[in-house]
Amino acid sequence: MISSTRKAKFNWHCRRGMLELDLILMRFATQCLDTLTKEQLDAFEHLLSHTDPELFSWLMGYEQPMDKELIDIVEFIKLHDSIL
Repeated sequence: MISSTRKAKFNWHCRRGMLELDLILMRFATQCLDTLTKEQLDAFEHLLSHTDPELFSWLMGYEQPMDKELIDIVEFIKLHDSIL
């Protein structure tokens, strides 16, 4: 179970400078944060530490992260997003 403080932190960090990322990440956070494992939450937090261009490229499938943990969370986000 995710704490309300950590959930608020995630929601804040899901607000990016790019509308497309805002929509994808906020929708994911709203729908999935409460069901993620600790490992998935840690991977999502690591993902959010990257730049908008990196996130956009990974989520759109133009490039793939080098880190296996990030590959897994990106694929999980894409699997749970009806637009991607």
